[in-house]
Amino acid sequence: MTIFPSRRWPVALAFLALPSASFAQSAAPTPPPAGDQSAAQWYLKDPQLDQVPGIGANRAYTEILKNLVPTPVIVAVIDSGIDTAHVDLKPVLWRNTKEIPGNGIDDDKNGYIDDVHGWNFLGGADGRNVGAETLEMTRIVAAGRKRFSGKTAATVKAADKADFALYQKAEKAYTARLKEETERNKEVESMAGPLTMMVQSMKQALGTEKLDTTALKSAKTDDPNMKRAVAGMLDMMRQTGASDADDLLKQLNDGVKQERSMLDNSLNLNFNPRADIIKDNPDDVNQRNYGNNDLYATDPLHGTHVAGIIAAARDNNLGIQGIAGDPVRIMMVRAVPDGDERDKDIANAIRYAVDNGASIINMSFGKEFSPQRPAVEAAYKYAATKNVLLVHAAGNENHNLDLEDNYPASFYLNKGVVPNLLTVGASGPKDNAALTADFSNYSKKGVDVFAPGVAIYSTLPGSTYGNESGTSMAAPVTAGVAAVLKSYFPKLTAADLKRIIMQSAQVHHTKVHVPGTEKEADFSTLSVTGGVVDLYEAVKLAQKATM
Repeated sequence: MTIFPSRRWPVALAFLALPSASFAQSAAPTPPPAGDQSAAQWYLKDPQLDQVPGIGANRAYTEILKNLVPTPVIVAVIDSGIDTAHVDLKPVLWRNTKEIPGNGIDDDKNGYIDDVHGWNFLGGADGRNVGAETLEMTRIVAAGRKRFSGKTAATVKAADKADFALYQKAEKAYTARLKEETERNKEVESMAGPLTMMVQSMKQALGTEKLDTTALKSAKTDDPNMKRAVAGMLDMMRQTGASDADDLLKQLNDGVKQERSMLDNSLNLNFNPRADIIKDNPDDVNQRNYGNNDLYATDPLHGTHVAGIIAAARDNNLGIQGIAGDPVRIMMVRAVPDGDERDKDIANAIRYAVDNGASIINMSFGKEFSPQRPAVEAAYKYAATKNVLLVHAAGNENHNLDLEDNYPASFYLNKGVVPNLLTVGASGPKDNAALTADFSNYSKKGVDVFAPGVAIYSTLPGSTYGNESGTSMAAPVTAGVAAVLKSYFPKLTAADLKRIIMQSAQVHHTKVHVPGTEKEADFSTLSVTGGVVDLYEAVKLAQKATM
């Protein structure tokens, strides 16, 4: 999928009863702000003081952190890219002081030219960038059909049996997914026209150019058909978070484009932009020095939003407040396309971040297959040797990860726990049946903790702001908490950070909807901790641990 999976399904399509294939679900951005908009950040509120299942960030700064002195921390964001000119992010970007910008020379001899704020492993030396990519299953099937044509499990060589089994599994998943997406594409395309006509007719009938909640609720009509249309429009806007009918149409049309891209690119067995642009050997996991320094690239929306959650400037009285304040810095490592990320790129992105001083790495992406998993696990272990915490989004398929695969995995191939990895599910803004986000993956073994991931207000390209929902947002909330702890208590190890965040999570015994089912369960049974991350309690615990 990718950015869980790379923003493939905006929440706006919820009214079409379509499942999310992305770790982030989008709403329309708001214009550049005139001032402080942090009141829109419900997730910073405190569960005790505000009766909102947030992380208690405001309370932590007001009651405890104001008397402490923070130290520099670098948080790497492995993602789609970033708008380095964003007014709320520019002051907090990591700066490679050993590199002279724009001189075309690898001044610090680290193998990457002009990597001032990070690196792009999806770029070519000529400045072009990979945007859309295939799914991992597509790549496995494309290669497998050539390699195993005419072979069966009985006739394939013993040395190839594992690869053949992987190919067969991917072939089955690919066939089902192609059928599903083809049918879904027809469905969304068939809905775009009628909804457009419906909106136009309602505007004309109600005498308004703006069909927002206010206009619809105040609509006066005796026509039973119009009453049903108004009720239906309000329901669609409520489900999708659309600000008005035009926003709803935009989200639907965006969904149509995304679905077409799924068929034309993600599931296209002949699509291979990497070969022409990056020109590396994707099978050589030991190859390190490729890419370019273009961090904006093709679509930085997801990475920009994630970065703002972690550390958007807190003291400029503008826009939002990142969870972590100065002197925490954001390093962007682009490795996630609009499609499935490649294991090689993720392994290299982790190593780049570690080698350039990151203490925490946020990873809001994931996929169903991982053919080069040992390379990623080796990078995990390398990060552990350098005391680096990895924070990974659990995924948006509403799956039980005890039963379904999601990579990078929470466990090593030998089933051992990754001591420096936190896997995070998404929670909502109310302590009720919807506390567990309906799209979030969950697991009593494979998801460590939940964090706010619904309607998360943060930075978007062009110095704008908007809401996104997904475990892609829950992970950076948790990474931001880890950054605060590391900044104020620098002696904490990666294992300490993981332990403190998990032990301080606020356990809820609320009866919630189990994502993707009609069942109800105690929220505490859906993750290892059964809780939602809590910065205020984590700071208190960190104080005790470092006394």
